[in-house]
Amino acid sequence: MSEKKQILILCTGNSCRSIMAEALINAQLGDCMQAQSSGVKASGAVNPHAKALLQEKGYWKESYHSKVIETVLNTAFDLVVTVCDHAKETCPMFPHAVKTLHIAFEDPSGKEVAEYKKTLELIEAELLPRVKAQLC
Repeated sequence: MSEKKQILILCTGNSCRSIMAEALINAQLGDCMQAQSSGVKASGAVNPHAKALLQEKGYWKESYHSKVIETVLNTAFDLVVTVCDHAKETCPMFPHAVKTLHIAFEDPSGKEVAEYKKTLELIEAELLPRVKAQLC
């Protein structure tokens, strides 16, 4: 089997949408790719509602955490995916990135818990097929 493709999911705070996307990719497409996430201005904490939802779905790993972009800048990613407009506008140049993809999702932070589930479902329905088409 060939080496897994490396993906970075980039958001502003790396607390919700990017963590959700990272977990979904690793859970559902992990046979051919491995995802990490980061934030251009990382919050330093995973949103508790996002974490609870990922735990409920069986997607959560203790290794998931909010991290600053500097920790991954020198990683050789095959694809960098921005999931919010701010991250797209402020995304640094990745010296090793082969492809980039942008698909924005509304931030559910501060909204009702049901909005987190809707965001997770949108990421699954819209982002996963596009990532798979790019790399698998």
